[in-house]
Amino acid sequence: MFEALGDPARLRLLFRLTHDEICVSELADLDGEQLTTVSGRLKSLYAARLVKRRRQGKHVYYSIADDHVLQMINGAIAHAAERPHGPHDTDD
Repeated sequence: MFEALGDPARLRLLFRLTHDEICVSELADLDGEQLTTVSGRLKSLYAARLVKRRRQGKHVYYSIADDHVLQMINGAIAHAAERPHGPHDTDD
């Protein structure tokens, strides 16, 4: 799971999925990337059980796997928003 979360592009996909399910082609269009690239990233997230998928006709839709994953993502966003300085700045 942590390996899947270690890639900024996969994290961006997770953030996009926090509000609604989105099909692979729409995710690719949003980021201006190749469909195969986005599909590969989503497969990694799926293998790590961070997202779920459903097929509707020719389209595959992805969404956040469950509430635990959503809480983890929202916690990471809140944590990042709290940090006004760089990642290694301290008040010491």
